Amino acid sequence: MSTLSVPFQRLPHARGLPAPAYASEGAAGLDLAAAVPEDHPVQLAPGGWAAIPTGLVFAIPPGFEGQVRPRSGLALGKAVTVLNAPGTVDSDYRGEVRVLLINHGPEPFSVTRGLRIAQIVIAPIARATLAEVKELPATARAEGGFGSTGLESRAANG
Repeated sequence: MSTLSVPFQRLPHARGLPAPAYASEGAAGLDLAAAVPEDHPVQLAPGGWAAIPTGLVFAIPPGFEGQVRPRSGLALGKAVTVLNAPGTVDSDYRGEVRVLLINHGPEPFSVTRGLRIAQIVIAPIARATLAEVKELPATARAEGGFGSTGLESRAANG
């Protein structure tokens, strides 16, 4: 496994919160915590969403991105997830990372200071060079869209 140095700054409203960290040896993402005021949690009504501050600014190296992803435990336990998952933090962005959370659950959800709200995965990217052509090569799937690759196996298995 390779490692990559990613500098970050902690903004004043994130003082006292833990630095992003991997929850286990095999974890792919670093946990991000909510940097909301102790005395002012963010309330998410059912169906409501909000951009939650993390108080962190990253200097992601060129050739990489930060992917902000949901935490499975929060999604399973409370039906709260990242609305634009995965959110992208570009290597040239130097603003605070905020997490766009949505409450899909039936009850209001309170985002409190220090709550682990998401994870960030640092991933390599490839830049594409597009080439417009008059005709594309054919494939067996052709124009089959949403769910089309599973139709044959579902029909065969009843």
